[in-house]
Amino acid sequence: MGNIFKIAIRNLLRYKRRTLLTATLVTLGVVFVLVFTAVAGSFKNMMIGQITDSMMGHLQIHRKGYVAAIDSLPLNMGIKQTGYEKLEALLKQEKEIEAYSPRIKFGGMFSNFNETTNIRLNGVYPEKEFATVPLLPERVVSGEKSLNKGDIMVPELLARGMNVKVGDTVVIIATNQSGSVNGKQFRVSGILESATGPGGRDGYIQFDDAVDLLRMEQPEISEVAVRLKQFSKLSGVEKKLRGPLEAEKNPKGKPVFELHPWEKLSPFANIAKMLDLMTLFIKVMLIAIVLISIMNVMMMAVFERIREIGTIAAIGTPPATIRSLFLVEGLCLGLFGAVIGNSVGTIIILIVNLSNITFSFGQQTGLVMKAAIAPYDILMVSVIVVIVSVLATLQPAIRASRMQPIDALRHV
Repeated sequence: MGNIFKIAIRNLLRYKRRTLLTATLVTLGVVFVLVFTAVAGSFKNMMIGQITDSMMGHLQIHRKGYVAAIDSLPLNMGIKQTGYEKLEALLKQEKEIEAYSPRIKFGGMFSNFNETTNIRLNGVYPEKEFATVPLLPERVVSGEKSLNKGDIMVPELLARGMNVKVGDTVVIIATNQSGSVNGKQFRVSGILESATGPGGRDGYIQFDDAVDLLRMEQPEISEVAVRLKQFSKLSGVEKKLRGPLEAEKNPKGKPVFELHPWEKLSPFANIAKMLDLMTLFIKVMLIAIVLISIMNVMMMAVFERIREIGTIAAIGTPPATIRSLFLVEGLCLGLFGAVIGNSVGTIIILIVNLSNITFSFGQQTGLVMKAAIAPYDILMVSVIVVIVSVLATLQPAIRASRMQPIDALRHV
């Protein structure tokens, strides 16, 4: 086998210009795929992180049917206290859950004593909410990054439109599920930068304030946001939780809870899927480049070396050895392109990171691109290149091995 590699490398070096051109095309394909995968992955992870870590959480649990009517924020479809206690016990048992936050979501009227407008609010326990969505305090563009009893965090666009500043006193008027109207004064403790996506323009008050404002005898939870220790384990944790949650039935035998990962609640999940599809398309292009380039080179090699093939066949070289000779040449081209491409691609990714390229996502600006490529992706691209290189050589190799020595020697 060692002799076959030596002969294959010697044959490739006999046609240096053509070999170099083919290897360069393969290398460029690998570099392009690695850089695109890293940059697209960086944007995708940044987008998901901004959505999940600033407002949504990785998972959300609601009472069955709540999500279908979520636009109206129905107060009559909350999770009752007994149900929440069961839910909390289940969440505490799951080791992969880092934090969770119960929320009371409702709509109300926001008044600065001169004007009145609509507002969406979340009643939360600040310590639980900030642990579940750790980027929420970073959205405070003015005021305190804390939420005390009697305080309210107001979305930036609403504050600007109503000419409200930190420290101002405002009134929130809300209707509870029995139809009675109540109002409560709050102090504006912070102005929140509006974020793109569901919940990105909501205000925040303390959980107990929401209970008082809505005159709840027993708190009813609109949703529970959940944060995992590792986002990559989202699918596994979702499957583990779904079974016990679906096992909880009401007196009519129907499920009490419904569980949704972030992508089922956010329209930006479609952008993430588009990025994955584009990455797949780029990899298909790489396969096409490698296949066409190497097949062209090996076909030319077969036609140019017909008499040589006839000679080695005439002295007793088995067809399998002739076939292996050409396959090893394709293998060497693929290995060379993969190794050089991985090296150059990694260097370019490092340069991109050192350049501190920034971009905007929705209302948020100054997000720094941190391109990264996983060892798995590098290995997968390398394996694809090598396998396609060998497959591209297969047809010319079979053609060469089937030549009759006497016909090959007659070739001019």
